[in-house]
Amino acid sequence: MKRIRYGRIAALVAASALALTACGNDPAPSGSGDSNGGGSEQSNLAGKLAGAGASSQEAAMQAWIAGFGSANPDVTVSYDPAGSGAGRTQFGEGAVDWAGSDAVMDDEERAAAEERCGSDAIHLPLYISPIAVVYNLDNVDNLQLSAATVAGIFDRKITRWDDPKIKADNPDATLPGTAVTPVNRSDESGTTENFTDYLSVVAPEAWPHEASGEWPLKGGQSAQGTSGVVQTVSGGQGTIGYADASQAGQLGKAKIKVGENFVDPSAEAAAKIVDESERVSGGPEHDLAYELKRDTTAEGTYPIVLVSYIIVCEKYSDATQGDLVKAFVGYISSEKGQKAAAEAAGSAPIYDTLRTDVDASIESIGAGS
Repeated sequence: MKRIRYGRIAALVAASALALTACGNDPAPSGSGDSNGGGSEQSNLAGKLAGAGASSQEAAMQAWIAGFGSANPDVTVSYDPAGSGAGRTQFGEGAVDWAGSDAVMDDEERAAAEERCGSDAIHLPLYISPIAVVYNLDNVDNLQLSAATVAGIFDRKITRWDDPKIKADNPDATLPGTAVTPVNRSDESGTTENFTDYLSVVAPEAWPHEASGEWPLKGGQSAQGTSGVVQTVSGGQGTIGYADASQAGQLGKAKIKVGENFVDPSAEAAAKIVDESERVSGGPEHDLAYELKRDTTAEGTYPIVLVSYIIVCEKYSDATQGDLVKAFVGYISSEKGQKAAAEAAGSAPIYDTLRTDVDASIESIGAGS
């Protein structure tokens, strides 16, 4: 089992000049974790925290654990980037203290989480990042794709790079007759769910499948986790996949058509979609799950985006664990925590109005009766 632990990643962050240890006279960051999550003085918190879930959060989680650990040296935090589905399952079973998830819990998962918690389980949107359509194709540096073309590629209907539909999106490009090799996730994935949700909403005629965390087509190229997809696409020629943009490395990242323009998968463009979206109705008072407006035509908005959540119990049976979780997610939501994620993972820091809602939800975390 792959886990991220503070001792290892603190050295990594220090080596890359991203260490977040605060100076003695630095002001405490905003957010619910000010007193013990990210302030300048070491806290008296002690214990262990374990989380599991979205591999998309891995780079950000490294930075969060390091920053939190610098102010809380007696707290050991580990994270298993096993995938969103696995994280939600482990959380519902009580195997971990929180889950990282690129998708909202379904009714069955929510029921399991509430039974485990003995209270509501709530989503905190703390990692916002574009999902890039990544590709490896020699001499093609500025690929542009409409939603219907992306759907045709991943539904395996478009099989060559010089297909007329790809040419129509790229009239000035010289496209080879190389075979198109789409690569999808082999594991249940929130990234897959967000990607297929985009295709089903924006290009339903070309994508005859429902949104799902499990890839709907059999056969073809697949890989485990975000890193597996990136590695597989990197190792081929004519390959194309989907992955958190922060982990795309040297691969090409396609511009996606929104309205009449093609938009790069930037953090800023991804963050704009949350402004246009609404919260999922019918959830608990402090739940901050969103129904994303994938079909936006707003200028400068990138629609293939994941809003990745930290899922926590609103009340923990053990008061110490409740305090630890509250402090940790308080640090993550703070300006310092969001800046750390932006520097380490290229994610979009949550905006101030969203932070106000997040901090109110974090404040509700405590011990059960």
